[in-house]
Amino acid sequence: MRGYLIFDLEVTDPAAWEEYRRVAGPIMAASGGRFLVGSQKIEPLEGDWRPASISVVEFPSFEAAHRFYHSEEYQRTIPLRQRAARGHGILVGSTPPEETPKT
Repeated sequence: MRGYLIFDLEVTDPAAWEEYRRVAGPIMAASGGRFLVGSQKIEPLEGDWRPASISVVEFPSFEAAHRFYHSEEYQRTIPLRQRAARGHGILVGSTPPEETPKT
């Protein structure tokens, strides 16, 4: 089962956001994370959810994503992210469709 960090963010300070990406990106990559989605266009279809942007980062496992997010190194970057953007994030465990055993 892979791990996916999914964030709905609105960047409020572009300069701080670039600093956050510069600092957090290498930590994420060293933990096995890779960006799958960095939204450029969003069309709301149902409900009241109107995110400014969506990002999805895949990790080799749910546990690897959990370790990354809760690591001391990444935790030190969170105040910078919170200064740069506001939003929500979740950790999801899922098996990619191409890896789901056929029955």
